[in-house]
Amino acid sequence: MAGKQINPMLKMALELGPILLFFVGYLRLRDESFLIGGTEYDGFIVVTAAFVPLIALTSFILWRLTGHLSKMQIATVVLVTVFGGLSVWLNDDRFFKMKPTMIYLLFGGALGLGLLRGQSYLKFVMEEVLPLEDEGWMLLTKRLTGFFIGLAVLNEVIWRTQSTDTWVYFKTFGLTAAVFLFFMTQAGLLTKYAIETEGDDAA
Repeated sequence: MAGKQINPMLKMALELGPILLFFVGYLRLRDESFLIGGTEYDGFIVVTAAFVPLIALTSFILWRLTGHLSKMQIATVVLVTVFGGLSVWLNDDRFFKMKPTMIYLLFGGALGLGLLRGQSYLKFVMEEVLPLEDEGWMLLTKRLTGFFIGLAVLNEVIWRTQSTDTWVYFKTFGLTAAVFLFFMTQAGLLTKYAIETEGDDAA
């Protein structure tokens, strides 16, 4: 069932706001350290500790306003909570940096499992908003599976070989831009396999 419609700008603010606030908070606190409960935490960990409840709160608000959260949104909140919580608890930023890897492996693995069964799980999630022929769904799912696996590998390479500053910029802007560019490059596929709706016929 589709959720209620809300102002697109409000929806974007709820979805992207926590990421941008994390970025701003990191830039302001990255050179700071804080003594909390006898343990010293650097700025990255403190910002992570604030990010976890923030994304949970904005997701809850989005759910209350729309009556719906996608499986991808739910999985993201769960993984942010788990890996962000581990980073704060163990005072180790590596867990939070691994979070995008786990998210993209989860999404890619789920889509890949569907492909092995001859199904497009992407179709089940997006069919109402993006009507395509079955062949188009399978092709788009194959491409998206490879894309997600590629992002997981790229995240691992960057956080393991580059500075925290580089990883934060990559996470905030690089991953978002990569997803946008991926779907832009699929315009030909979406046009070729699109199914005309009754509204299209009437037009």
